[in-house]
Amino acid sequence: MTLDIHTQKGIDWLETLLRLANLSVSVQGVIPEGAWVEADNRWLTIPAHHLTPTQIQILIGQDGEVIDAIQYLASALLNLGQPHGERVAYTIELDGYRLGRQQELRAIAEESAAKARSSGKEVEIRSLSSAERRQVHSFLQECSDLETFSRGNEPDRRLIVKPL
Repeated sequence: MTLDIHTQKGIDWLETLLRLANLSVSVQGVIPEGAWVEADNRWLTIPAHHLTPTQIQILIGQDGEVIDAIQYLASALLNLGQPHGERVAYTIELDGYRLGRQQELRAIAEESAAKARSSGKEVEIRSLSSAERRQVHSFLQECSDLETFSRGNEPDRRLIVKPL
């Protein structure tokens, strides 16, 4: 399978980062089965079978803080100097963490949509990373009776679900 230039660039960068952390693994540019994927998104999967449970826990971090930071760095650094239309988002997967988080985000999106519809008022979702806010926006895009937008500034930026 031939990988596009963005995926290969992401694999090379992530393997280098992991090697600097004394972890020798071959990153894969595959989309896990059941994953939700945007068109401009590239998945970089770190195979867990070569890592110890402690190494996996360290790479994911508490509440996903480490894997989120790695993902943020990948997207920021690998898009430096790229024209706006050629930028891509990178999703870092390890041991099913992203797939599980996507399911949680979909449930949060559905619950917030139901609350907004039943109350007729805005529903505020806190504690999401920018990538997670983008996913919830996308999940709810197909709801013609709702509007989503972000409010506030990092680190207290919130996603708002509002009935139309």
